[in-house]
Parts: sequence; structure tokens; C-alpha cells
Amino acid sequence: MPVFTFRLPMVAALGAVLLLAPACSKVRSHQGYVIDADLVNAIQPGTDNRQSVLATLGRPTLTSQFNQNGEWYYVSRDSRNLAFNAPAPSEQVTLRIRFDANGTVAGVDRTGRERVVSINPSNRVTPTLGRKRGFFQDLFGNIGQVGAAGVGGNQGPNRDNGLGNRN
Repeated sequence: MPVFTFRLPMVAALGAVLLLAPACSKVRSHQGYVIDADLVNAIQPGTDNRQSVLATLGRPTLTSQFNQNGEWYYVSRDSRNLAFNAPAPSEQVTLRIRFDANGTVAGVDRTGRERVVSINPSNRVTPTLGRKRGFFQDLFGNIGQVGAAGVGGNQGPNRDNGLGNRN
């Protein structure tokens, strides 16, 4: 009987360790586009156009909003974290495909993790320039300040006081 009392706590402790061990393992994840090097190398500047890139690589992750000729971005990111910690990027590839005015591929650029930026907010408040105003000052601060001539606001020495009399 003493052997049984010694084994039961050992088995329970070993079971608890085996159940909790996966909680401390690394969690790996992938987000975005899955880049195939052969397909990316098949895109040739001066030869391919938007339709052929779309047929080869599929829809882009992002498209340019400011470049008139257009740029397509394919973003791939691998992350890892322990247990409940915030994920940290372990690898990132951003593929940029530039098009000329005719829609032909002008260039293919590839960047890596060196372009990842971590932004840490300060006290959950965005720092701004200018004077500090409260909620009610923002809400009621413009009353009488903005308007058409003769309607509210200070219109100078000949303003109407609301009774038809000029000061």
C-alpha cells in the first residue's frame, strides 16, 4: 500500500507537467501572401503586364493609392511568440511590383524585415501641438465666433446688437 500512495502523487505531477508543457511552447504563425520564389522570378519587367501578373501571383495584398501608374504589394509575414506574449515578426517579405503608364511591369522590388516599424503609443494619448482645451471648450468654444455677416460673432465697431440698433 505505501507504494501506491507514493506513485499517485508522482503520476499526478507528471500528468500536470505534460498538460502544461505545450502552453510554454513557441507559437508560429503566417500572415499574408505565400511567396513562391519561382513564380516571383517569372515576372519580367518590360514583358509582363497587369493581367499576366494577376494570373501568375493572384490579387495583391495592397495597391498604391498615390502613384498614377500603380504599384502592387504582396506582403508575407511569419511571426512567433511564447504562450500569451505579443507576436513578434521573425521574417517579413514585401514584394513591390511597379507598372508604367501602359500597364507593363517596370520593376520588381523586394524588401525584408528591416522595414518593419514598431510603434509604441505614449499613455494612450496622441501628442498634439497647440493649446490644451477641454471637452466643453471644444463643444461650445466657437459659439458666436463663426457666421455670416450680421449673424452672430463680433463684426467690428458697427455690429448689430440683435435689436436692429447698430453700436
